[in-house]
Amino acid sequence: MPLTATPTPITRGTLAKRFGCHLETVRYYEKIGLLRPPARSKGGHRLYGVEDQRRLRFILRGRELGFSIEELRSLLSLVDSKAYTCGDIRDLTLSHLGTVRRKIADLNRLERTLSRITDECEGGTVPDCPVMDSLWAD
Repeated sequence: MPLTATPTPITRGTLAKRFGCHLETVRYYEKIGLLRPPARSKGGHRLYGVEDQRRLRFILRGRELGFSIEELRSLLSLVDSKAYTCGDIRDLTLSHLGTVRRKIADLNRLERTLSRITDECEGGTVPDCPVMDSLWAD
């Protein structure tokens, strides 16, 4: 069931619990400016309204999709300025997709290398080991 923002402002602890993140995560996103400073109660407690809740959900979802903090900052900047097109967002997403594909290619190369060197290892009791040899190789 998707989490929905509540119209009643909520505290930081409730916000973190509602979105399944740590309290420190919310603090961090505020500190680096991804989340705006929230309103305060008369007693000084931070209160997060619907827009704050939506923004946190956006950030957390973006992180799940592997967007970096800077990529999210760029996306949110476009949203905040209300000066973006679907094409702008697509360009940023395609750039991110390229990064993801490069990481996948790197991981595939890593997997092949590890598989090859472990296949060469008999796992015996002698200290002569192809895995260690490959790690010491120039």
